Amino acid sequence: MSVDALFRPHTIGTLAVPNRVVMAPLTRARADVDHVPTPLQGEYYAQRADAGLIVAEATAVDPLGMGWHRAPGIWTDEMVLAWKGVTDRVHEVGGRIYCQLWHMGRLVLPDYLGGELPLGPSAVAGEGETMAPPPDDYTGGFLPMKPYVVPRAMTQADIDRVVASYGAAAANALAAGFDGVEVHGANGYVIDQFLQSRTNLRTDAYGGSIENRVRLLDEVVGAVVAQVDPGRVGLRISPTSERKGMGDVDPAALTEAVGALAQRHGLAYLHLIEPIASGFVDKPDYPVMKHLRATFAGTVVQNGSFDAQTAADHIARGEVDAVSFGRPYIANPDLVTRFREGRPLATPDFDYAYVGEEKGYTDYPTWASSAG
Repeated sequence: MSVDALFRPHTIGTLAVPNRVVMAPLTRARADVDHVPTPLQGEYYAQRADAGLIVAEATAVDPLGMGWHRAPGIWTDEMVLAWKGVTDRVHEVGGRIYCQLWHMGRLVLPDYLGGELPLGPSAVAGEGETMAPPPDDYTGGFLPMKPYVVPRAMTQADIDRVVASYGAAAANALAAGFDGVEVHGANGYVIDQFLQSRTNLRTDAYGGSIENRVRLLDEVVGAVVAQVDPGRVGLRISPTSERKGMGDVDPAALTEAVGALAQRHGLAYLHLIEPIASGFVDKPDYPVMKHLRATFAGTVVQNGSFDAQTAADHIARGEVDAVSFGRPYIANPDLVTRFREGRPLATPDFDYAYVGEEKGYTDYPTWASSAG
C-alpha cells in the first residue's frame, strides 16, 4: 500500500514543513557534564534533518528541574551559544528544529540538587527508579539506579519560579536559533504532575478540579507565548499514560480541557502520546484522540508504535496530521528516505542509547552508505 500521505507538505502553525514525519524528542545524554550542548549534538541532528520537523531532546529550563546526567539545559548564556551551534548545523542542511522545554519536577533525585528534595505539586513520590549521577570512579557505561523520593510540595514562590523559567527558556530558545519550542507537558514531568489527579492532591487554586489542575500549564503557556509567536509553539501531552506512577480519574475530560487551553492560546500543534500498540508505552484502553480533536483545531501529531504504513494510513484518513517517531530515529538517520523507498530499518544498540559519545549516536550509517 502507498505511504505517500507521509510526504505531503503541511503547515504546522506558521511553519511550512515538507513532510509529515516528525522526529520525536529523545534524551540521549550527549551534552557535557555541566549540561551544555556539544558539537556532537549538532552532527546528530544535522544527520536527521530531512524530518519535516525535529523536536530536539528534552531541555531543562531550570537547574532545579534537571535530573539527568549530561542532558542539556537552556538557562545560561553558555548553553544558548552552544545550542546556536547545533541549530546552525541543522539549518545549513535545510532542516527545521524546535526546542522542547522541560522541568522534571518530582522525578529529580536529591543527588542532583545538593541533597535538597525535588519539587512536585504534592508530597507523592514517583514510582520506580532513575539514573543517579556517576560515582567518582566512573569510567563509562551504565549509571547507578536509585528510587524516586517523596518531593517537597511546591509553594506559590516555587510555582512562580517554574513559570518564569519557562518564559526565560523560550526567549533563550529563540536566541539560540530554534525555529520554535515545544512545551513538555507529558511523561510524568512537572506539568503532567499538576495535570493528573493521581499526583496532584493540592487543595489550593492549582488542585482539585480540572480547571485548577490545568492552571500551571495555562500560566506556563502564557509565559512562553509572551516570548514566542504561538504559531511556533507546540505542547506534548500523555493524558492516558500511567508510567512512573501517573494516572487520572478522567483522561478524556482532561484532554478536552488541555485542547481548549491550547486552542485559546493559538498553539501551532499538540503532540499526543497515544500508542496504537503497546510497546515502550502501553496502548490505552480508552483512546482520547477524538476528545482532543473536539476542542483543538490546530495540527495534531501522534506518537506511539507507528511504522511508515500505519502512519500514512492515519494521515490519509484524516485521523492525525503528522506522526512522530522516536526510537526508529536512533539507528536510522535517513528515516524519511528509508520510508520513502521502502528500505528496512536498522536496529539500535541500546547499550549506547544514553551513555557514551559517537558510538551508538552519530555512527549509524545511512542506507545508501551501508548498501554501497
